[in-house]
Amino acid sequence: MKRTYIIAWLLGIALSSCQKDFLTVIPQTNLSSEIFFTKEADFQQAVNGAYVPLRQIYNERAWVLEEMHSDNTYYARNTLYGAVDATENVADFAVPTANGVTANDNVLQQYRLDYQIVARANQVLASIDKVDFAAESKNNLKGQALFLRALAYFDLVRLFGKVPLHLVPVTGRQDAALPLATTEEIYAQIEKDAKDASTLLLNKAKQEAGRATSGAAKTLLANLYITQKKWAQAETLMKDVVTNDGYILMKDYNDAFSFTTTNKNNQESVFEIQYMEGSAGYNGNQIYRFIPSPITAAEIRPITGTSNAQPTSQESNNIPTPDLIAAYEPGDKRKGISIDTVTLSQSLRENKTYPYIKKYARTHALHNNTGQNWPVYRYAEVLLFLAEALNEQGKTGEAATYLNQVRERAGLAATKATAQADMREAIFKERRVELAFENKRWFDLTRTGRVKEIIGAYGARVKADPAAYYFPKGAVPPPNAFTILDDYYGLPAVEAALTPNF
Repeated sequence: MKRTYIIAWLLGIALSSCQKDFLTVIPQTNLSSEIFFTKEADFQQAVNGAYVPLRQIYNERAWVLEEMHSDNTYYARNTLYGAVDATENVADFAVPTANGVTANDNVLQQYRLDYQIVARANQVLASIDKVDFAAESKNNLKGQALFLRALAYFDLVRLFGKVPLHLVPVTGRQDAALPLATTEEIYAQIEKDAKDASTLLLNKAKQEAGRATSGAAKTLLANLYITQKKWAQAETLMKDVVTNDGYILMKDYNDAFSFTTTNKNNQESVFEIQYMEGSAGYNGNQIYRFIPSPITAAEIRPITGTSNAQPTSQESNNIPTPDLIAAYEPGDKRKGISIDTVTLSQSLRENKTYPYIKKYARTHALHNNTGQNWPVYRYAEVLLFLAEALNEQGKTGEAATYLNQVRERAGLAATKATAQADMREAIFKERRVELAFENKRWFDLTRTGRVKEIIGAYGARVKADPAAYYFPKGAVPPPNAFTILDDYYGLPAVEAALTPNF
């Protein structure tokens, strides 16, 4: 009798619920949107999760696809490794592509990580207005989610041109495979998200360090406008940031970048990716991916400063090219801060001396475990964006004012450019050296339409003199090097197998 009563009681509760939800079972032991998003702390945790893929993107992929895929950096071939790998294909402008798709793993991982950000931001945005908590906190969290979604889509559209535009959480297979949105549709969504974020987010003075700010959203939006050649809109935004957002150029260029535990999110930083040295899992290891190899423990110790220095033997990536090194003017203080050299006793190259990226070689405690942050936007770029926007509207004299602020810190004289075309080239060159190794060069080449011109000539130089570009004696680039000079990467083949839309 007792058992019958309990069963009837449970059945009565179930039947008293909405009939259409009778068979909807929500597992109470697993997090889901139905039971998780109930309070402010849940949304704080979810927004934190939307930032997480940025650490892997900037530690592992963005520099491959956006910096080494340019004339700024190259790889140092180790012939003992045999076959050419996916990263070398990117550096060689030889990414195998057919019918608009590629099997290159760098492309696949970047694509997936950006969509992780999109998916997590979408979940926050779909749920946050259903829960009541303080408006200021809610707006700040919404602003961060919108900024992160805009940043992810800005990467995707610049890398691929057309991608699916997901704006709500995917609930099943039927809405997982969306058609490709046009570039213009994606631009429009980025603009909307970044605009909304700029009004919802706190400014740098009030925001928790490391989180997106209103200034970061305005800078992202200005970057979009400059890509679209909407110069007047970009000028307005950047003047607003210069006048109202409290950023400054650090007096010393070296101090514009974080150390492994200090100087993070400084007054020049508009937005940077957060890393933390140690065992918690928030660390990076960029310098170990960039350092020339094979390198002995004795050779690497002065660069990393670790107590347990260890040799490395991997192939070497993101090595500054002779072309970039030559782009620095005499007396430019940034050159010695950004680039140094190391001699590798075990190198197969006749000239055993290699340049390496010094600006990320910050001393730290443990081998292969670093904590310096990665700059996404700095105030120096705000000034260069403003100079470019002004010059493209014929305001060349005013543009020089902002360009010269960047040059003055570098120890250089004021620009001599007075004509619009000369100023355009001066700003283009200044961006190259000021923002070297910050993943800007490839996008500068594509948005200015100069890929074939600049990379074509660069590839010819590599082929003509491989030894100057770090190849051992007798080694040469592969036959297909510098044959694919497209503005966009092919979409990931693995993802293409899951959708009929590309």
